[in-house]
Amino acid sequence: MFRSVLVVCVGNICRSPVGERLLSARLRNCGSSISVSSAGIGALVGHCADETAAAVAAEHGVDLDGHVAQQFSRELGLDHDLILTMEPGHRREIIKVAPDLSGRVMLFDHWQGGKGIADPYRRSRQFHEEVFSLIDTAGSAWAAKLAPAAKG
Repeated sequence: MFRSVLVVCVGNICRSPVGERLLSARLRNCGSSISVSSAGIGALVGHCADETAAAVAAEHGVDLDGHVAQQFSRELGLDHDLILTMEPGHRREIIKVAPDLSGRVMLFDHWQGGKGIADPYRRSRQFHEEVFSLIDTAGSAWAAKLAPAAKG
């Protein structure tokens, strides 16, 4: 049984905070006690969520207030049962740094084909909207797998 999930992207200011908060809300809505946090493989440590990512998320009912970016480390990975990355390259990087975590690392969009979710950092608001939609679909799928009572 999973107790905790870590969502990982690069800077930990766009995709992974959205994925963290969205997956956490989906799991909570179905009564799951699985905790969700996030980190970046090249985190902008101490930064809040990207302004555009936060605005788009808020319009969809996902609050990124209080998010503080943190760096991924092997120790952080060991504290989580499942590590969900936004791109295949992130998975490779984690396995390079911490080969013992390889069995815990999967793609956030695994249930949608595992192609990866592109980074919207410094891209258009429309691109942020598209990325949010992909994260929303993938997060709902993970919630359904992790907590079968989830309705998405």
